[in-house]
Amino acid sequence: MDAETILVVDDNREIVYSLSKLLEFEGYSVRKAYDGLEALDALQSYPIDLILLDVMMPRLNGLSALMKIRETNKIPVIILSAKTEESDKVSGLVMGADDYISKPYNTAELVARVKAQLRRYHAWGGSAPKGDAQKLVNGGLVLDMAQRIVIVDGTEVKLTATEYKILLLLMEHPGQVFPAEQIYERVWGESASFTVENTVMVHIRHIREKTEIDPRNPKYVKVVWGIGYKMEKYDNNQM
Repeated sequence: MDAETILVVDDNREIVYSLSKLLEFEGYSVRKAYDGLEALDALQSYPIDLILLDVMMPRLNGLSALMKIRETNKIPVIILSAKTEESDKVSGLVMGADDYISKPYNTAELVARVKAQLRRYHAWGGSAPKGDAQKLVNGGLVLDMAQRIVIVDGTEVKLTATEYKILLLLMEHPGQVFPAEQIYERVWGESASFTVENTVMVHIRHIREKTEIDPRNPKYVKVVWGIGYKMEKYDNNQM
């Protein structure tokens, strides 16, 4: 089996070098880019399984590059940034990042998060095994588990691997309320802390923006105040 390929994007060449050596030691193949435009070029030129993306870069910054990437691609993207403000983390997640790690980072934690994102991507959004078509249908919302796609009122919408797995969890249990901590543990595969609520909330918001006509008045993914989130159950013939 070929090694998974990670694209490391940072204008600091020493960081790119050290991350490349770390990831190569872990058995990954590494591609390098030093700004957002080079990252987009690399993504068009090579098969990439995951991107480690800095925010503050010349020519095209990380968040702008992320928006471009998400127009056509749902591979995992982990933001690496010296910015530690909660608003910066939320901005990255809203724009489609799957995870956010603040600099300076613990190398063991970074490798663990890379492995977790790749596991989820290949299980739910990437090179999934082919099989008989399996669809979850709720009103006008269709999740095709064989093709790993989501269709809303006949139109395919592009979700990230993390968004897809959250939606899958909710659609598999229509009407069941999941606290944010439980969603995080089921989807991220890690123990939840008191800080995960905002992370889950941002992903839910992003799912709504892609699947709802009016995200502020959603008909599918509902908030149960003080408890969590649920998928509203509809008769598949009524909508």
